[in-house]
Amino acid sequence: MSGPVSGWVSPELRDEFPHLGLRYVELVGSPGKTPRPVRERLRVMSNRFTGGKAINTRQQPVPWAYRVFYRQIGIDPDDRRTPIEEVVLERMKLGGFVSRGLPDDALLIATVETGVGMLALDADALDGPPGLRLATAGERLGGKGRRLTPRQIVVADASRAVGVLFGDVAEGSEVRSSTRRLTVAAVRVKGVPEVSVEEALWTVVETLDASPAEPSAGATTSRGTG
Repeated sequence: MSGPVSGWVSPELRDEFPHLGLRYVELVGSPGKTPRPVRERLRVMSNRFTGGKAINTRQQPVPWAYRVFYRQIGIDPDDRRTPIEEVVLERMKLGGFVSRGLPDDALLIATVETGVGMLALDADALDGPPGLRLATAGERLGGKGRRLTPRQIVVADASRAVGVLFGDVAEGSEVRSSTRRLTVAAVRVKGVPEVSVEEALWTVVETLDASPAEPSAGATTSRGTG
């Protein structure tokens, strides 16, 4: 596994949001069942996240930075929640952080511990390094999926939009049962320290490295924590 790499950002997008960035790692891995130690870690995290802590989450620096960015790009963070707020809300509804297998659980742990928005892609499905740009008029997600809103920020490779920033991943780019290499990315916005982004990526890497997961038949995930 190589160390974290900076994804490209289109000049137009960088001019508008100079602090916006994508950091990613590539590693060997497939979706699978979550081993007991990671499930136990989720249980401990669930117990630690009381109602009071959940309510105050949005006031913390990293979640607040994502809320500010959401408003800058025209998203109401009280309607479409930031990465950490989304997983915390789910924890409150379900009574705990629910295991959904790997790599989803590794991304969930990283987001809860750092507040950073994450996503995972099938590395072998990418046409070159991932980056961030604005969607063009008439563009479709993944080339054949739903129509994108012009100038919507997307995660892209050299040939197509493979995901919407803090949104869904294109069919064919998601982590599937056939996946053998993962691209795990973290999104940085103004106010999110680089150290938090690095910590989030290494949390995912360390969780997966310590998890000899059993393959899960038919497993598919397009999860991003945002």
